[in-house]
Amino acid sequence: MSASPAAPFRVVFVCTGNICRSPMAEVVFRWFADAATMGERVVSTSAGTGDWHVGERADVRTIEALERRGYNGSLHRARQFAHTDFDRNDLVVALDRSHERILRGWARDEADTDKIALLLSFDSTATSLDVPDPYYAGPGMFDEVLGMIESASRALFRQLEPAIRSAT
Repeated sequence: MSASPAAPFRVVFVCTGNICRSPMAEVVFRWFADAATMGERVVSTSAGTGDWHVGERADVRTIEALERRGYNGSLHRARQFAHTDFDRNDLVVALDRSHERILRGWARDEADTDKIALLLSFDSTATSLDVPDPYYAGPGMFDEVLGMIESASRALFRQLEPAIRSAT
């Protein structure tokens, strides 16, 4: 009788409307997992703190920025973060400090709070803890934000990879 495989590591990325930053992070983190042949051991999702865009695709500028770097964000549909996301995920990653404050306010207990982290806190080269919202900016800002997300996601994945690999 063989041992059952370990449950996948689950991470949810959270921004405001779930159409710009958090979909980028979801797709990029998934790419790192797949590139390390660990795709089946990692579940990467995203959500927003607000409900304005629920069911919508990612912002077209998000999809275009992802495509310019070889990622596919076309399947994304926005959703709002729910309390059950604390139960379903091992890590809840906020894209800026306003999201972190909201998530800490929604946390039901210390176990929920302990799952919350800021994405840029994993990147030692980051000059801020906040990934700026590109929504009211031009396409160049989407590319800049994607670069920040790639760097921080790479650092986060490198930190998590040994534990995920050993959990088989």
